[in-house]
Amino acid sequence: MKVLFDANLPFALAHGGAQIQIEQTRKGLEEAGVEVEWLRWWDEEQKADVIHFFYRPHPALLRMAAKKGVKTVFCELLTGLGSRSARVRWAQKVIIEISKRGLPGGFIERLCWDAYQIADGCIANTSWEKRLMVEMFSAKPEKVHVVPNGVEEIFFRNSNLKIQNPKSKYLVCTATITERKRVVELAEAAIIAQVPVWIIGEPYSKEDPYYLKFIEVVHGSNGLIRCEGGIRDRGEMAKIYEEALGFVLLSAMETRSLSAEEAAAGGCPLLLAELPWARASFGSKATYSPLGSREREARRLKEFYHGIGKAPRPPVPCRWGDVGKQLYRIYEGLLADKTSR
Repeated sequence: MKVLFDANLPFALAHGGAQIQIEQTRKGLEEAGVEVEWLRWWDEEQKADVIHFFYRPHPALLRMAAKKGVKTVFCELLTGLGSRSARVRWAQKVIIEISKRGLPGGFIERLCWDAYQIADGCIANTSWEKRLMVEMFSAKPEKVHVVPNGVEEIFFRNSNLKIQNPKSKYLVCTATITERKRVVELAEAAIIAQVPVWIIGEPYSKEDPYYLKFIEVVHGSNGLIRCEGGIRDRGEMAKIYEEALGFVLLSAMETRSLSAEEAAAGGCPLLLAELPWARASFGSKATYSPLGSREREARRLKEFYHGIGKAPRPPVPCRWGDVGKQLYRIYEGLLADKTSR
């Protein structure tokens, strides 16, 4: 079986979880015996059984693949949509339906809403994302497959570490320094609560006003907020998670946090924003904080920090090899359907 991967965001322009997801998914599939290549748009001789898009592809592209006998699946991160209120999602659904009836077909094609009906399969990271794909874009439930992210093996090496005897006083937050991750807000709440937090991450640009505000808050915390940039060494990150008192992520929008999964693999208790993605991923095995005023978030942060011994232990996440096997079975099913016809 040969699968082509296609993504629309160059890794050189935006570091983060999407790159890890794509690279590790490829490794997991190769472990399962699947041949994986990057789609080479200039290579007219390149062959494939399946094309896996890591974005919502244009319907015309899906139709062309179908004519060539190539099966298609795509994974779209519904980060913003999944974090909106039920009322806003309802309004968006109404706008979609009205637009389909009243706007020119060529314009609607550019929005790629029909990709959910045309592709052979859709990959959702959580049951919540599957629900959004079905309710918002009319995807057929049987075509939407829930496949979680995986975690690299190195993060599991000491997952039985006793959290009652931590080696660090810090709660750890691993996130890109950008507005939707709310690291400035987290730092401000931590200062109010007098809870030490180690924030690990880089901005997209060091000229970004949000990043400059973050540095200002860190410098004014009298050492309570620790920030030394990003850490690329995966072994070092695994050690940090194992030794951390807990993990905290109060972002405004997420799909499925890779850093939270990595922390969970090391047995690190989780404090997450009260959003559907988090509940769908961790259920009762994490602690949650509603987003709101700094004082309200500070209270929740303080409760979590001082009650860490009673915090629920997160579930053991999937390994990337498991993810590869799940995707292999999905591809196999699509190709078997092709053969039966």
